[in-house]
Amino acid sequence: MPVITNIEDLRVLAQQRVPRMFYDYADSGSWTEGTYRANQSDFNNIKLRQRVAINMEKRSTRTRMVGQDVAMPVALAPVGSTGMHWADGEILAARAAGKFGVPFTLSTMSICSIEDVAANTDKPFWFQLYVMRDRGFIERIIERARAARCSALVLTLDLQILAQRHKDLKNGLSVPVKPTLASLANLLTKPRWCLGMLGTKRRGFGNIVGHVSGVDDMSSLSEWTTKQFDPTLNWADVEWIKKLWGGKLILKGIQDPEDARLAVLSGADALIVSNHGGRQLDGAESSIQALPKIVAAVGKDIEVHMDGGIRSGQDVLKARALGAKGVYIGRSFVYGLGAMGEAGVTKALEIIHKELDMTMALCGRTDINSIGHDILLPGSY
Repeated sequence: MPVITNIEDLRVLAQQRVPRMFYDYADSGSWTEGTYRANQSDFNNIKLRQRVAINMEKRSTRTRMVGQDVAMPVALAPVGSTGMHWADGEILAARAAGKFGVPFTLSTMSICSIEDVAANTDKPFWFQLYVMRDRGFIERIIERARAARCSALVLTLDLQILAQRHKDLKNGLSVPVKPTLASLANLLTKPRWCLGMLGTKRRGFGNIVGHVSGVDDMSSLSEWTTKQFDPTLNWADVEWIKKLWGGKLILKGIQDPEDARLAVLSGADALIVSNHGGRQLDGAESSIQALPKIVAAVGKDIEVHMDGGIRSGQDVLKARALGAKGVYIGRSFVYGLGAMGEAGVTKALEIIHKELDMTMALCGRTDINSIGHDILLPGSY
């Protein structure tokens, strides 16, 4: 086993161990992938102020996200098909997050179902909802999330239509999968992954198959999903879902101050500054660039979170300094999962926490709740 010191080490291992079609699904953006790359690279432009001769003992990264105590201001983002990176991947990631003390968010398009995760973990988790045309499905899945004791609902607003991701088309990644000769050849080089998948019954979209009339297998699922993402989604739907859910509501996919103000009016508890990891509108600005404008517009009226490009604890600290009360990691934990299963997710969290803790200290702070823009070099943000 190689020495693992950062998230990039986990990414390299995951690329070696996960079939290309599933690795590329997570590690890609739409069209030119310009926004996908900017999400990560724009963090590099933000510079930190180094401070010295300050007592750095008794440090704490503990804080709260939507009223929930967390070990650091980080949650695991909802990632579709997580269970195809490692068998039972959502269960393993949820366990790792629970033990570490950070929230795990289960995607609507997960491989393990809401019930699978609830039955195999002992900590409440969050559930991410896509709005489908089938409103009966929405009602049922919200009730299932409530029955599973999910402590927050994350409503995604930026996937009314699906942007084109070139790698998925070239790899034959669809529902059901239509592998190419190249992807089949690649699959033969991943025997450990194949054995793991043979050892689990969870290989379809567990939140949908068997829970929708007429959707009993992957073939019927394909027909259903292509028609279901709802382009008519609007703020009236958000209001309806908020009333239906009745609990903590987080709105994901906010990039514009005007939409942020509408999020406040909706009565949601938090919003996530997000461009869907660069997987939707290519050419949109990075999340870290959009964050300060959103915070300036609504920061006192709603809890502001962000995702996109977080690959280190330094990135977490910079986002916190610019006003984010919490951040979400998607690819970072998926790399860990693909590399080492549950232990890899734990490793990813440990890496980010250590970097966050040490960087905070070197900036002269000992409490994450005291972090503000004054730890950043003026003119770099």
